[in-house]
Amino acid sequence: MEKIEDCFCFLLGKTFHKVSQKGKERLSNFGITPVQFTILHLLWEKEGQKSIDIAKRLHLDGSTITPILDRLVQNGLIERRHDPKDRRINLIYLTEKGKELETPLNNTMDEVNHSVIEGFEEEEIKVFKKMLTKLGLNQEN
Repeated sequence: MEKIEDCFCFLLGKTFHKVSQKGKERLSNFGITPVQFTILHLLWEKEGQKSIDIAKRLHLDGSTITPILDRLVQNGLIERRHDPKDRRINLIYLTEKGKELETPLNNTMDEVNHSVIEGFEEEEIKVFKKMLTKLGLNQEN
C-alpha cells in the first residue's frame, strides 16, 4: 500500500468515527447512547424480547448487554418482567417513557442518516448500504 488512504481499515475507522460522533452528539441531547438507541429500537419493533435475543441481533455478548440494560432500567426506559412460561427468564419491555422517545429519537437518527448521505445519488446510497451490509456479514466468519 502506497498511502494510508488506500487502507480499508483506516478509511472505515475514520468514517465510523465521524458518523458515530454525529449520532452521539445528537442522542446525548436525550441522555441516550447509540447502543442504547439500538436496543430501544429493537424494542419498538417488538417488545417482550429476551436479552439474549437482543444481544444476538446486535452481535453483543451477555457481559456487554447486561450493564446497558441496567442503565436503561435505571433511566426508566425499560423494565424486566419474568417470562410467564419460565420465571428464570426475563423479558424486556418498554416503559411509557421509553415508548414516548420513539418518534423524537427516530427523527433525530433520520436527520443524522440524511446528513451522512447528503450529496449521494439514490443508486449510490443503495450500493453503499449493500456494500456495508455485505462487508459486515463477511467479517462474522
